[in-house]
Amino acid sequence: MTQLALQQLPPLSLYIHMPWCIQKCPYCDFNSHKLKGELPEIEYINALIADLELALPLIWGRSIQTIFIGGGTPSLFSGTSIDYLLTQIRARIKISPYAEITLEANPGTVERHFIREYAEAGVNRISLGIQSFNDAHLKRLGRIHTAHEASQAIETVATHFENFNLDIIYGLPEQSISQALADITQALSFNSTHLSAYNLTIEPNTEFAKFIPANLPNDDLCYAMQDQIINQLSAHGFQRYETSAYARKAHQAQHNLNYWQFGDYLGIGAGAHSKLSFHDKIIRQSRHKHPQEYMKRILNQQQILENTVIQKSDLSLEFMMNALRLTNGFSNQLFSETTSLPFSQILPQLLRAQQQGFLELTPTKIIPTEQGRDFLNNLLEIFM
Repeated sequence: MTQLALQQLPPLSLYIHMPWCIQKCPYCDFNSHKLKGELPEIEYINALIADLELALPLIWGRSIQTIFIGGGTPSLFSGTSIDYLLTQIRARIKISPYAEITLEANPGTVERHFIREYAEAGVNRISLGIQSFNDAHLKRLGRIHTAHEASQAIETVATHFENFNLDIIYGLPEQSISQALADITQALSFNSTHLSAYNLTIEPNTEFAKFIPANLPNDDLCYAMQDQIINQLSAHGFQRYETSAYARKAHQAQHNLNYWQFGDYLGIGAGAHSKLSFHDKIIRQSRHKHPQEYMKRILNQQQILENTVIQKSDLSLEFMMNALRLTNGFSNQLFSETTSLPFSQILPQLLRAQQQGFLELTPTKIIPTEQGRDFLNNLLEIFM
């Protein structure tokens, strides 16, 4: 493969994966595992620290701009463990003093003292997986919390965090537009800074893929839900800046923005993925998925399952799969800076996408149209 010639490296984020849940949700295709027995908290935290140490040679001299502790259910871990983990990370690598540090929490596992301790440890943003405020829908989604417990969890988080996200899913079995909007209205009542609204999709290798739920809303109804959700959130000061992400002014998720802008990220933990740039190449890594296997492999410095160099011919599509999710698009300069490819290389595809109504081209930016956002897969096919 012809080597790249990156003039500068993109921002670097750190992703930390906590792989256990109380139970596996039937729609979830993330690397999560039902907790059987006692949580191996100390053992896993030590494995994460060892994982980071082994990865340090790949990121020497670089600083971390954002940290995201995801899962699984990170809120199963105590505030003491999260504090120790972040302290050990700070001792090994420079973290920006302005770093956004997010922790995902499940309302069914939120402990009041844990939330306070997360804040004291340096976490400055919480992402709560609410999904719905309708008990019937929560039960159908396999969630372990009720609508009342969701509200209590949000109130607890709001006591200690000014910056927090609420996840909502629409397009649920037997859901009406009014029910979808009622979830959004309820979410807005808590004055969160960020809201993620996802259309339920049936992912391969999930329980829902094996047993597809009856009475799913059709595409037209889901599009109608989406349009009204966008209007409702916009009326309350939330800007849609990505396919499913909405934020109040100055509260966009910086960690996720780095993904979508083709930034770098080091992933540690069971099944975590990394994308790391060097001056002459860009690599992707993945860790072993099963927690016990991952912790066993760490002892022998064999936690990496795959380590591949992104082919130069694949870079344009890799970039587009991320950047075209952004409502405001991306700059010509960002494409060249993060791929080292000349902008002229993708111009024929961009012009074809413009002709099909998927993109708006300006002298400095590429912006997906509403049609481009709604038919993103069709748009991406142009770059394959």
